[in-house]
Amino acid sequence: MATLTASPGAAGLRGKGTSHRRRVWFLALLAAAGLIYLGAHGYSYYRLDLEDRPFSPLHADLRPSGRIGIKLGMLGVALYVVLFTYPLRKRLKWMSSLGTTPRWLDFHIVVGISAPILISFHAAFKFQGLAGVAYWIMLAVALSGFIGRYIYAQIPRSLKAVQFTMGDMQEQSAALATSLSHQSLFTKEELAPLLNFPTAAEIRKMSLWATLATMLRMDLARPFLVSRLRRRLLSGFELVTTLGGFRASSHADLESIISVVRQQSWLGAKAAFLDRTQQVFHLWHVIHRPFSFSFAALVIVHIAVVTMLGYF
Repeated sequence: MATLTASPGAAGLRGKGTSHRRRVWFLALLAAAGLIYLGAHGYSYYRLDLEDRPFSPLHADLRPSGRIGIKLGMLGVALYVVLFTYPLRKRLKWMSSLGTTPRWLDFHIVVGISAPILISFHAAFKFQGLAGVAYWIMLAVALSGFIGRYIYAQIPRSLKAVQFTMGDMQEQSAALATSLSHQSLFTKEELAPLLNFPTAAEIRKMSLWATLATMLRMDLARPFLVSRLRRRLLSGFELVTTLGGFRASSHADLESIISVVRQQSWLGAKAAFLDRTQQVFHLWHVIHRPFSFSFAALVIVHIAVVTMLGYF
């Protein structure tokens, strides 16, 4: 069966990739544990109305200028400084050699998720005035970050994060199609739902938002279409152990074909939408940057104001 080709050092890259994923997961779990602790510790305080909070024994600690609250704000600012090292890396040559862009992006996402939640605890879930404006802009930045990460994933890259050309994708797709033509477990009609993509003419007629929605719909549908293929050949207890076809079965031949058809479906969709994806990604940059910079400016003003008022 054909698979996506990789460089000679692919095994080493995969090994490093495993270590990287472990570090990312460790950081994510550490952040989640800390935030869960904060939520459990301060639940009785955060659920109080604003006028009742000064009477809580936790008020001195958890109010925004409290002993814990102010430290959460400092940590939140530190996390946002870390976040801004990601775009800086693209502009500073000495930083470009430190790791790969996808790995930086993984840590950027973990910090980008954790920081807004941490700032929510710093603000004691009270969003008013200038700080409130900064908070909602912060959420807009975080939301646009999720969208940007999804769009980034739509542009196929090698293990070394080098973007595939259209010729690379057509070559890979042809090899996968040849493999599928030699298998006998599924008919063309059964594979068709996974391998049918909009034509170039249809995609050109779509708006950028419609393009993004169509890509998302296809990505969400893919696991269900794959599970349907498994269910055609599995029965009885195997349907239970594979969770209705969503998990891999013990049949090597079946899973080999499933792997190829999944790759063909993924690669074919990315190739079909490549031009539009690049346009959407460029538009995302145009929108994301002003939000990020305006949030940074408001944070600086907020820090300056609370400093002058003597909260530090």
